[in-house]
Amino acid sequence: MLFSQSATCFPQDRKDILKVKSDTVSADSVEYKLIVFDPGFESWLVTQPSASFHSKGYYEMKNRLYVNEWNYRYEHELRYGNLYENRIEYYPDVDYGLDLNYRLYYFFRYFEEQNKIRLILP
Repeated sequence: MLFSQSATCFPQDRKDILKVKSDTVSADSVEYKLIVFDPGFESWLVTQPSASFHSKGYYEMKNRLYVNEWNYRYEHELRYGNLYENRIEYYPDVDYGLDLNYRLYYFFRYFEEQNKIRLILP
């Protein structure tokens, strides 16, 4: 599951290439952090536009589309293969923050580029 206390998703050829951790910052707030275990992701990410290139709302909208498509492909493994081993739980009413939404959006883009597929139309 994605966006729980500690979860993994996005396996390609390896397991555990992405991890989301939530840490309690205070009694009423939670901070989320996206950790990608694919060694090429961080060096690829620095070649992309900065987080401020798009709004948080833009990233949230795109991530909802990506997550919906990801989960559809996960549920139809016979048609799409086993690239989508885990279902992603991404809740539109949760504020994951700009940084996590930015990183998740570009992880989907990275995933598309590495696997030479399109999850959604640009």
